[in-house]
Amino acid sequence: MKRRNLKWLRIELPVVAALLLFAVLPAIAKDQGDKSKPPTPGASIDTSQYVGSDTCKTCHEDIFKNFEATPHWKTTLNHKGPEWQGCEACHGPGKAHVDGGGDKSKIFTFTGAKTEEISKRCMSCHEFGEEHANFDRSQHNKNGVSCIACHSPHHAKERQFLLVEKQPLLCYTCHTETKQDFSRPFRHRVDQGLVQCTDCHNQHGGFLTKQLRATAAQDQVCFKCHADKAGPFAFEHEPVKTEGCISCHSPHGSTNPRLLKRAQVNLLCLECHTLTQDSGVPPVPSFHNQSQKYSACTMCHTTIHGSNFDHFFFK
Repeated sequence: MKRRNLKWLRIELPVVAALLLFAVLPAIAKDQGDKSKPPTPGASIDTSQYVGSDTCKTCHEDIFKNFEATPHWKTTLNHKGPEWQGCEACHGPGKAHVDGGGDKSKIFTFTGAKTEEISKRCMSCHEFGEEHANFDRSQHNKNGVSCIACHSPHHAKERQFLLVEKQPLLCYTCHTETKQDFSRPFRHRVDQGLVQCTDCHNQHGGFLTKQLRATAAQDQVCFKCHADKAGPFAFEHEPVKTEGCISCHSPHGSTNPRLLKRAQVNLLCLECHTLTQDSGVPPVPSFHNQSQKYSACTMCHTTIHGSNFDHFFFK
């Protein structure tokens, strides 16, 4: 039986090896033929295919001047190799492009390229660090928004982050449904430049809904400005720790004072504090006759965000 198995292996192994070789060869040939691929760490690079940024400058002088005024010029000081330096760090090796008299098909051009190709090329350098680490799972990436939809390496209108337009106008080009919120009577002053969209949202992606920079339970985003509401408190208002600030407030803008979701504070409180105890929260006491002229629950329960003195949030 053992001899039969050995004979079978001697026949099968060469066949399997040949099939694997035929499967791998096209991929190897494709990889070698695509000279404009972004550099892969640890991969062998043919340095003779790189001509340097000074050669690019001879034809693209205006673009090179813009390039020199951006943080990307620092790539010319990179000592990891020519594939990480200057123009060719983004556009790939330029020898074939130069030898072809400026043939655009011989080099990677961002115009008309697929969004995933563009973002992959940018992320080959910018994938490190907390800010960009989750770009692959971001809503922008999933919806086909590439890096150059917001950033321009050559023709940026905003020097910081090379934005094609300043905030919030850049965000409004897509998020038109949010723009109207900042025109309401009570709103965060985003249009005035006191708050930016990216103060609360990580445009490059994350694990949280709405690409927020913190969870609702933590509300660290809100507490950066509203530090007096952060606590910790001896007596906490439960919604602050479960749903967060947005359980009562509309974060972008509202027609109600203090960005509240309801015009009347009583109605907002009664969404949780019902007349019964089935909901698990303290019910409305019998002496709180809501048909009478109670201006608002917070007239008495003044420290509604949390208190160190009273579990009813009295002052």
